[in-house]
Amino acid sequence: MSAPNRLAHIVFRTNNLQGMIDWYCAVLDAHVVFANSKIAFLTYDEEHHRIALIATQPFALKSDLPSVGFYHAAFTYNELRTLLDNHDRLLAQGVRPWRTMNHGPTMSFYYKDPDGNDIELQVDRFANALDAQQWMTGEAFARDPIGLLVDPADLRRRLDAGESFASIMRRADEAPPADSGSP
Repeated sequence: MSAPNRLAHIVFRTNNLQGMIDWYCAVLDAHVVFANSKIAFLTYDEEHHRIALIATQPFALKSDLPSVGFYHAAFTYNELRTLLDNHDRLLAQGVRPWRTMNHGPTMSFYYKDPDGNDIELQVDRFANALDAQQWMTGEAFARDPIGLLVDPADLRRRLDAGESFASIMRRADEAPPADSGSP
């Protein structure tokens, strides 16, 4: 058996095709590859489509109550400044995150699309997955695998003041690095 080499796309059923197209194009800076009155394919990179939207019939609405099943999809940015710039761009368009978290391995901002699906926009803390996995075996993650709420305006202030990426990304409940007395 062999693992796939990437996640290609996510598909949503919707009763609000144009609203979902507009939202995903705005939030992910995506563009429409193909759309008609029943289906749309969107991408933001070299993939032929990352998001597909299907409106082939009136679908039953999602319950507002938490239930089993798919919870959210996450999209990663290369830099914290890019994540924050996107946050500010979306705020100017009236798109607000419902939760902003420092998970430890990522800094993550959560949004709800027009149908109530959760979308996470994040930046990785570690340069590679093995370092992130190693961190996840530590005390801070064991105590709280969800993470801590953060204020994007505070993150922006700290970044603009020249605080290091490593310092900003370290969770407030973590012990300071062993080789440094600084935050």
